[in-house]
Amino acid sequence: MGMFNNGWLVFGLVGQIIFTARFLLQWLYSEYQRRSVIPMVFWYTSVTGGLILFCYACHKEDPVFITGQTGGLLIYLRNLQLRLREKKELARGSSPSAT
Repeated sequence: MGMFNNGWLVFGLVGQIIFTARFLLQWLYSEYQRRSVIPMVFWYTSVTGGLILFCYACHKEDPVFITGQTGGLLIYLRNLQLRLREKKELARGSSPSAT
């Protein structure tokens, strides 16, 4: 049982590392662009890290952690959906919708 718990600990730490890396990626990309930008990889790492942390929170049965990760995941997924829609509209040659 102890080894399984260590596996969950490693899993949770990997999620936290991915989740934290998104800020480094955003900062580096903004420096590269010389303006504040949120690249697509920010949203993908947000979803990936958030999902791993959500699974870890469920394993720990921590309702506060679960609630926090659920809210964040919904926001990250919605932003990703909006960005993908915008990208699709731009590829079709139309401007993104104002709504």
